[in-house]
Amino acid sequence: EHKPGETLQVDWAGQTAYLMDTDTGKRIKAYVFVAVLPYSGYAYVEAFLNMKQEAWITAHVNAYRFFGGVARIITPDNLKTGVIKHTRNEVIINKAYQELAEYYGTAILPARPRAPKDKAFVEGSVGVVSTWIIAALRNQQFLSLTELNQAILEKLNEFNHKPFQKKEGSRASLHKEEQLFLLPLPKVSFELAFWKVAAVQYNYHINVERMNYSVPYEYIKQQVEVRLTSSTVEI
Repeated sequence: EHKPGETLQVDWAGQTAYLMDTDTGKRIKAYVFVAVLPYSGYAYVEAFLNMKQEAWITAHVNAYRFFGGVARIITPDNLKTGVIKHTRNEVIINKAYQELAEYYGTAILPARPRAPKDKAFVEGSVGVVSTWIIAALRNQQFLSLTELNQAILEKLNEFNHKPFQKKEGSRASLHKEEQLFLLPLPKVSFELAFWKVAAVQYNYHINVERMNYSVPYEYIKQQVEVRLTSSTVEI
């Protein structure tokens, strides 16, 4: 049993999709992100060229926009892009991922390591969606990520509106009810920040991404944390 608007399950699909390189004719892997609201089963799917942090964060931002709101809890598997350390006594969330959660007012509760039920809980929902969509696209050829994601969106719409077998309605109709329980979206979408550590030199400057930035001279010889977005640098 799941409460409406409470949990969002997220993971990379076990299977990959493929693009065709027009220059070499070789196949390029595309990694498939899946987000599912388990109460309604309503899903979001998007393909990326890698599974790095930028793709992981972008996928969440796009998923929230697609759902029209935010669940109170995110349940990811223990991926390095999201969870740095997860033991019985301690959970350390990746800094950028934690920022995303704080921005949207949600909490990150990763599946517990060595707890098969938790892992199955996430993988089960993700597996149903990704297997259905990736299998449906297997015999098609895509020349760009945009083309692939357009095809995924069409199949996703079909999946979400497919009638349930054992009860009335569909994932889409149930999501309309669930949407009332989701937290509202902020007016502006989250902007990804990258964190770095820099040493303050004797000229009281730090060097980040081949650029120099001055800091108060009291910080000479100390290390500082630097937060970078596409528009700002914070030290």
